[in-house]
Amino acid sequence: MAHWLYKSEPFKWSWDAQVKAGAKGTFWDGVRNHAAKLNLIRMKLGERGFFYHSNEGKEIVGIVEVIREAYPDPTAEAGEPWVVVEIKAVRPLKTPVTLEQVKKEPRLANMALLKLSRLSVQPVTDEEWAIVCQMGGVDP
Repeated sequence: MAHWLYKSEPFKWSWDAQVKAGAKGTFWDGVRNHAAKLNLIRMKLGERGFFYHSNEGKEIVGIVEVIREAYPDPTAEAGEPWVVVEIKAVRPLKTPVTLEQVKKEPRLANMALLKLSRLSVQPVTDEEWAIVCQMGGVDP
């Protein structure tokens, strides 16, 4: 199974809002970048990802799971090629992992969070997943 990272500005959609969505989860909309769209299309049911607060906080705060694979984005204009997946909150990290901590960890030097910093939905390798989970105090 692949792992992912979802970026969200907390004032638009926060970890707390994701948790409040409960088991029914929510669709991850607003992706308007083709590389991020391709990542959404690649996602499979049950795959997990990190929930990252961008701009405010700049930290990985929780883990989410794909509960519905890609389908047309209901917020897109007619004929636009955008898609969404549905995700639900699984658990918070015991300790949020900040962007600064990621930058200081040599084993994460090639993480998309650092290399493709503007990409809103990005892949996470198995090794990166395990390292960040350890840093956040949770089991991978």
